Amino acid sequence: MRALRRWPLRTRRKRGTRISGRPGGFRFRVLGGRATSVGRWARSAAMEKLRRVLSGQDDEEQGLTAQVLDASSLSFNTRLKWFAICFVSGIFFSILGTGLLWLPGGIKLFAVFYTFGNIAALASTCFLMGPFKQLKKMFETTRLLATIIMLVCFVLTLCAALWWHKKGLALLFCILQFLSMTWYSLSYIPYARDAVMKCCSSLLS
Repeated sequence: MRALRRWPLRTRRKRGTRISGRPGGFRFRVLGGRATSVGRWARSAAMEKLRRVLSGQDDEEQGLTAQVLDASSLSFNTRLKWFAICFVSGIFFSILGTGLLWLPGGIKLFAVFYTFGNIAALASTCFLMGPFKQLKKMFETTRLLATIIMLVCFVLTLCAALWWHKKGLALLFCILQFLSMTWYSLSYIPYARDAVMKCCSSLLS
């Protein structure tokens, strides 16, 4: 009985925990190993959160069709690889078209390669968000006008360069492509459009 009465006054040490003998009081001390495991769990949870946000599954209930499409979709690592491939290919085609612009008759090649580069760069984000979510975002109210002008300029640029053989029109449509894609891309950055509009208004005034 005396041993049992003295037991709360002793201090017992376990792995990762220290319990004090004060009546009704417990103190816990987390060691470095347990803190490391918590840090790893937090990083894995953050990566899972990023994957769900990019795939459009965060805080949204999926219907039967969405579940079937998601079950047959690519893995997250594969999506990242194809995003990088398409994005780098788009930059390469755009730079190649710009270099061909200075050759004799290079306006036609510039229009074709520049258009293909923009299409590849635009398609790269489909691998991150998925094609249906990408189309939904493209045709939202804030991006509707820029999206329509951008897609129409893609078609008109190729028509002017390959079938109509109008170099001036092809160059004009390439400029419109650049402006519409820039305005479209700025819509994903908060307050970027407002900042650009303020800068342009200050320059004009």
